[in-house]
Amino acid sequence: MPDSLIRESTTTSAVLLATTPASKFVCADGTLLDRVSDQLASLPIREILILNAGGGLGADLRGVAKVARTATGVVAVLPADLVAHTEALALLLDHPARDTGALVSHDVSAAPLRPPVRVEHGRIVAAGSSFHVVPEANASFRGVLQAGEADLAALADIAEELAELADTGKLGPVTPVETVDLLLVGLVRSGVKVRAAAIGSLHADRVTGQIAADAAVSRLDEVDEAKVRLDTSVKAEDGFFATFLVSTWTRHLIRPAALLKLTPNSVTGISIGLATLSAVWFSAGTLPGRLAGAALLYLSFALDCLDGQLARYTRTFSPLGAWADGMADRLKEYLVYVGLAFGYGDAGIWYLAVAAMILQVVRHSVDFAYAGSVADAARVGALWGRPARSLLEPADAGRAHGVLGLAQRMERGTAARWLKKIIVLPIGERMALIAVTAVGWNARVTFLSLLCWGGVAALYQLAGRIVRSAR
Repeated sequence: MPDSLIRESTTTSAVLLATTPASKFVCADGTLLDRVSDQLASLPIREILILNAGGGLGADLRGVAKVARTATGVVAVLPADLVAHTEALALLLDHPARDTGALVSHDVSAAPLRPPVRVEHGRIVAAGSSFHVVPEANASFRGVLQAGEADLAALADIAEELAELADTGKLGPVTPVETVDLLLVGLVRSGVKVRAAAIGSLHADRVTGQIAADAAVSRLDEVDEAKVRLDTSVKAEDGFFATFLVSTWTRHLIRPAALLKLTPNSVTGISIGLATLSAVWFSAGTLPGRLAGAALLYLSFALDCLDGQLARYTRTFSPLGAWADGMADRLKEYLVYVGLAFGYGDAGIWYLAVAAMILQVVRHSVDFAYAGSVADAARVGALWGRPARSLLEPADAGRAHGVLGLAQRMERGTAARWLKKIIVLPIGERMALIAVTAVGWNARVTFLSLLCWGGVAALYQLAGRIVRSAR
C-alpha cells in the first residue's frame, strides 16, 4: 500500500511544541524543529500542528486542550527540542493499538528533561516532574506522549486544569519546557491507563544547548535501528520456556518471513497444521509416534511465538488477531489432548483428558472474566468521573501495600520473577510438560501432571485476583 494511502487512512494528529529556544538549534537537516517534523511526516501521521503560542505555559496547555477537544482521532504531543531515532517515535506513534502511551527509557540516570516514572506491567503508575517526586522510579519519560481517542476528553480537562494552576501560580516556577511532563503527570494521576513504550537501546533526548544537540544527533549513529526493531519484536515479558528455548532462534526467522510476505495469520495456520499432525502421531501410541508428536508440538509452539514476533515486526497486529491467535492456541492444545487419549488405548484415560480440558477452560474463563471486569470498572469510572488524585499530592499516593505490594516488589527480582512465570503454567510450559511426559512416560502421566500443576496455578492466580479486587 502506498505511503500516501496509509497516512490518509489514519487519524493521528501530532502537536509539536515549538516554544522552547532549543527547537531552533541547527542540525544537518535544518533546525531541530525541521528534523522532528520530517520524522513525523515519515510516520502515519495525518497532520502536524506546530504550537508556538508564545504566551507561556498556560497558553501552551490551552493550545493542547483545544486540539484535544476538536480532534477526531489519536493526538500525540511532543516537544520540538527532541533528538530521537525515528524507530523510537514509531514504537509509540505507529503502534496499531493507537492507545494512550508515553515514550520511556529504563535508563534512570540523572539528567535534565528526563522526569522519573515508575513502570509496572507495561503501564506507567507514577510520573514525576520538577516538583513531583517518584519513589523507586525505574524509568524516565522521554518527552513523547500520545492520547488515545477514548482519553482525549481527559487530556483536554487536564490541560485546562494545569493551565489554570499555572496562571494562578500554584504550579510554582515552571516553564513551557515542562508542558509534556505535566500532562503525563495529570493523565497518570487522573486514572488514565498510560502504556509505557520502552525505547530500549534507542535514543530519545531533549536538549538545552547547541553543543548538547550536536552530541545527541551524533549518538544516533551509534545504534542500528534495524537491529533494534528486530529485538523489540521478540516479546519481552514471555514465559521462561518461550524466552530461553524458543525465541532465541525464532528471532532469526522474522526477517525472512517478512521478506517472503508471510502474514501472522498464515504462520498461525501453519502452526495449527503442525499441531494437528502432532495429535495424529500421538494417537499412534508408539514411542516413535510420541517422539514425532513431541517434536511437531515443539515446532508448532515455535511458530506460535513467531506469528506474534512477525506481527510486532511488521506492526500489523490487532485485537482481533490477538483473539484469533488465542483461540488457535486452545484448539491446538485440545487436539493434542485428544491425540494422546486415543494413543493410550484405555477408555478410562478420557476422564483425565476431559478433566484437563475443563481445567484449562475454567482457567482461561477466569482470566478473560477478570480482564473484562477490570475494563468494565474503568469504563464505569470514566462515565461517573475518574477517582482523580490532585495534581499536587504526593506521587506515591495509592501505591500498593500489603500482599500486593510484596508481589510487586518480588516482580523486580529476576529469580522470583521467573519463578512466578513458571508457577502459573503458561502455554509454553504446558507444551513442554506435554512433550516431555508423553515421551518419557505416557498420556496418563501427562494428564495427571497437567491437572496437578494446573490446579496449583489456578489457585495461585485466583488468590492474586482476589487480593487485587479487594484492593
